[in-house]
Amino acid sequence: MDRKVFLGAIIALLVVAAVLTAGCVGTQSEKKTYIVGIDGDYPPYSYVDESGKFAGFDVESIRWIAEQEGFNVEIKAVAWDGIIPALLGNKIDMVYSGMTITPARAAQVTFSKPYWSVDQGVAVKKGSAVTMDQFKAGDVTIGVQRSCSADQYIQSDDFFGQAKYDQMVKDGKIKLYDTFPQSMVALENGLVQTVIFDDVNIKDYIKAKDAIIILGTIPTGEEYGVAMRNGDTELHTLINNGLTKLMASEKWNELLAKYIIEA
Repeated sequence: MDRKVFLGAIIALLVVAAVLTAGCVGTQSEKKTYIVGIDGDYPPYSYVDESGKFAGFDVESIRWIAEQEGFNVEIKAVAWDGIIPALLGNKIDMVYSGMTITPARAAQVTFSKPYWSVDQGVAVKKGSAVTMDQFKAGDVTIGVQRSCSADQYIQSDDFFGQAKYDQMVKDGKIKLYDTFPQSMVALENGLVQTVIFDDVNIKDYIKAKDAIIILGTIPTGEEYGVAMRNGDTELHTLINNGLTKLMASEKWNELLAKYIIEA
């Protein structure tokens, strides 16, 4: 073969390879990126692991959905009592972090299809003489995460009602914490006698702690959904399609086995 022809052929191949590679890179970079707001201290759904990386049932779920549906995600921890304002203020694009679908929240945002259901659990120290009747009467000190569904539930007319709740907060009978783990540490240290929170989270927290038990469960049948802005219809479709695929996949069973404690 003529040397000039040979070199020309090599150069042509290199140019084609470069174009193809650039095309692949371009396709990846052109994927839309959505910012996912989570509670960074909310095991087993979303938290920061020992290596400093985001982990949990919901974190793995959204990453799987993003891969299946062809978009990128950036995970961002946001204080729970400010997470819906962050969504409405375009600082994040969705909340995927065990958020209970409630009428008050649904008036502000659009939720995906439900993907999980929980009840409210009440935790006490092992050996405590506290009863569920005392808890329901408000005769004990209660720890709860501020603005979570448990906090909203005990404010509702189905439980204490707003007036009694406000008085209990004023009297120190209800103590509000920024995160669920903080409320459990308060229980361990004797600062409160009980903690109310989603039963799955309590079960996960106490699995390695012999000093705390679940006193009882209140069947609320709350459903979790992914919260998005009302006008983001394309994202709504992506998330609902992704959830349908996820819940029908083997990945769903893997996540349940890895993160969710049923017993």
